[in-house]
Amino acid sequence: MGSSSSSSSTKVDTDMLVDETYLSALFDYDEIFPIAGESYNTEIHLQEAMFSSFGASTVGVNHHPQVHRNLVTLVKQEPEIKAENEPTEPSRRLCMICMDEKPSSDIFRGTTNCTHAYCTDCTVRYVATKIKENASRIKCPDVECTRLIEPYTCRDLIPKDVFDRWEKILCESLISSWDKFYCPFKDCSAMMVNDENGDANVTQTECPSCHRLFCVQCKVTWHAGIGCDEFQRFGNTKKKSSDEDDALLIQMAKNKQWRRCPSCKFYVDKVEGCQHIKCRCGYQFCYGCGSVWSSSHACQIRI
Repeated sequence: MGSSSSSSSTKVDTDMLVDETYLSALFDYDEIFPIAGESYNTEIHLQEAMFSSFGASTVGVNHHPQVHRNLVTLVKQEPEIKAENEPTEPSRRLCMICMDEKPSSDIFRGTTNCTHAYCTDCTVRYVATKIKENASRIKCPDVECTRLIEPYTCRDLIPKDVFDRWEKILCESLISSWDKFYCPFKDCSAMMVNDENGDANVTQTECPSCHRLFCVQCKVTWHAGIGCDEFQRFGNTKKKSSDEDDALLIQMAKNKQWRRCPSCKFYVDKVEGCQHIKCRCGYQFCYGCGSVWSSSHACQIRI
């Protein structure tokens, strides 16, 4: 009995030793069994012999903690296989403004709220044009999209003076048209806020930008020696005026066919583009006929 028990114990230990040796060979296959070499056939036979021994003693694996851990590690370290149909970012995309294919790195997204994307050059030109038109809220270039371009996304792309103008327009857009007015001097036109709530006693004031005097009630250069009521009755451009500059300006406007804003009476010159004009005061009108602008307006007058 003692001899049989010892023989059985020796067999289990041998099987476990063979199992562990075989599995160690699996984990260190490249180091223990290189593919090339003169001893290739001998090593193949050795592997077959070990495999036969391993098949006859699989029970030993479950009783040997180290071997079991090695098996688990082998399974866990199996490389992942990526799905063949996994979507990838295209290397080039079509810009719907210039209709050229551009690298994905050159595609600009001014807003995260829509899927439209255009090349950086086209978007910058589009934004700069809208800023020159005094647009404070610039939407996505797509005709049917109403999403707005975020100013911070353009800060490092457009010229500093253009971006500063956009910031100024944005600030002005936050102020009601009833509470703001502009310096009447043509070479200044600085915006100011009327914080006197229409107090008729306040007349003469100084522009904080050009430091010249003007009448805050009449919104014109200071009319020294003439009261506001009298000036408003007789000081309009239809009456004879001693101001030669104003007379020259009116004549020039007629010669060049400038249009006057129906709201603030400021002269507007259209250099290019459509007939839709948005004045600095916020009023929108047709440059051809001077009527208030609407999406359905179709003017036949071309100036």
